[in-house]
Amino acid sequence: MFKKVFTAAGLATVLVWVVSAQSDLKSVVDKSMKAMGVENVKTLTISGEGGDGAVGQPYSPFSDRWRWTANKNWVRSVDFDAKAWRDVRDRSEGESANQCGGAGTTCPAPSQNGAVAVTTANNFSNQIQFAMLPLGFLKMALEKNATVSKEKKFTVLSFPMENGTAYKTNVKGFINDQGLVERVETMIDNGMLGDIKWDVTFSNYKDFGGVKFPTSIVQRQGGPKILEMAVTDVKANQPVDMTPPAGRGGRGGPGGAAKGGDGKGKGAPPEFAGGGAGKGKGGPGGPGGGGRGAPAAIESEDLGGGFWLVTGGYGAVVANFKDYIIVIEGPSGDMRADQIISEAKRLVPGKPIKYVINTHMHFDHSQGLRDFVAEGATIITNQGNKGYFERALATPHTLVPDNLQKKNPKPKIKVEYVGDMKKITDGEHEIDLYKVMNSTHNSAMLMAYLPKQKILIEADEFNVLNPTPTAPVANPNQYQINLLANIERLKLDVDRIIPIHLPNPATRKVSLQELKFSAGKS
Repeated sequence: MFKKVFTAAGLATVLVWVVSAQSDLKSVVDKSMKAMGVENVKTLTISGEGGDGAVGQPYSPFSDRWRWTANKNWVRSVDFDAKAWRDVRDRSEGESANQCGGAGTTCPAPSQNGAVAVTTANNFSNQIQFAMLPLGFLKMALEKNATVSKEKKFTVLSFPMENGTAYKTNVKGFINDQGLVERVETMIDNGMLGDIKWDVTFSNYKDFGGVKFPTSIVQRQGGPKILEMAVTDVKANQPVDMTPPAGRGGRGGPGGAAKGGDGKGKGAPPEFAGGGAGKGKGGPGGPGGGGRGAPAAIESEDLGGGFWLVTGGYGAVVANFKDYIIVIEGPSGDMRADQIISEAKRLVPGKPIKYVINTHMHFDHSQGLRDFVAEGATIITNQGNKGYFERALATPHTLVPDNLQKKNPKPKIKVEYVGDMKKITDGEHEIDLYKVMNSTHNSAMLMAYLPKQKILIEADEFNVLNPTPTAPVANPNQYQINLLANIERLKLDVDRIIPIHLPNPATRKVSLQELKFSAGKS
């Protein structure tokens, strides 16, 4: 009998607590909506200017923002009931001159006047993007039956969300004592950086015809900015046309946690694709990353003298030194790195992989380094990256554990730095590393030269043209012009160029003459 009474009393207590929590949530949301004047708002048309970034593609590894695109005449129209929005903006190069980073194949990137994106919150990234507007967050908090707590001066609403089947995360919003949403944050997985914070801050609220809205919106992923908007005007309950634009179709929203490449090819984004790094099959909105699909078939080409080109995705070169293996490039992610490591051990059995050479820190060229570190390899990279990989690769990967997290959650990261030149030799084999001077793609770019084979290995400075030019091209790309200038400056005798983004077919011999034509020279 006492057990029954105790159980009944316990259930009553739980019921009262649940009802109280639900009531508290509604009162917090109601107070906040009233404070912002959005109780009856169905749509908002937000005007301003700013920019958005491509995660993992900055010019400098220590930039405060990801590779940046400027947005002028920016209008974001949001339908809160449909969880959908339309972006209209004039887009142009957002980086300083000659510091373009890796969000496209030209520097500066071409302008796109009146570029349009239509998005619905039908996946994790877009749902978070929707929640990163004050009213969107409040509506989602009600929908998800958020918990209410106090942190310092803020009332905090928190609710869980699932990122597909990959992992579950928690979304938190911070409301100040005036009822204004000041910050929303969550944790997401990034194949290179691990568990990172994706957050947005709202500041300098202003009254726009009865609606209080922040005039400054800043989103960050893993520290650097991924979206920034200076708001100049807000209109409530204007019609929102969600018809997909002719010839374009829907596109991912700016600043989202985008998907990566499929590990089978270049996986690079279109010009100005905003978005974060992630995993899965490539698409608009982010750099190529570590794919999770079926791996492409591996094929190794013997380059002679103990060197092999590994194809089947991003290219890598395996070198058979006297007592160990060197691999040039650790790209894409675990899947591709696993392929390269397995092939290296097949080609050169019984020797450890002692070094992995990194051309530059862009995530589609460095995300696989974690797998090489798990093998005990030392990273060789340009001194412009000093300190970056030690911090980036030591971060926990608990949301989506990768090979390094599983093998050694607190790894010792070994890095050797190269200045303008480094020769690696065992007396028989030789790799000469050079900094690519005046690169507009990355501030710490290396290229590798095999003097005996007369082969140059480079990344992103020359992604071969299609069709292959047979004469000097008009308006050549600065990347190709600069790579050719570096080859000529160093007086390198080059018979073949191997781009990490391999040609089609992957073993096609790319000649120095092809680069000259692509650089506008005969």
